[in-house]
Amino acid sequence: MISAQLGEVNIHIGDTIRVHSKVVEGAKSRIQIFEGILISLRGRGENKTFTVRKIGVGGIGVERTWPLDSRSIVKIETKKKNTGVRRSKLYFLRGLVGKSAVRV
Repeated sequence: MISAQLGEVNIHIGDTIRVHSKVVEGAKSRIQIFEGILISLRGRGENKTFTVRKIGVGGIGVERTWPLDSRSIVKIETKKKNTGVRRSKLYFLRGLVGKSAVRV
């Protein structure tokens, strides 16, 4: 099973996670939450990155990739654990539409 550890949070491929990241716009900063399915963990050590995919407005898929040790990440919450994943990368979700694109 492919997994990573960020602080006390242990994340696995297929988990539904919420990434709280700090966004700076001019002089102001705010916390933005991105919720989706963890589809990829790659790299090792300080180069480790993870990719989260969600279905946005109008049924358009949105993916974001962060370094695991990024200073812009405030916290990562695991909303739903998934134990039935048999792949290390869930890129096949890119070709699916509707509910099947959200369920793993």
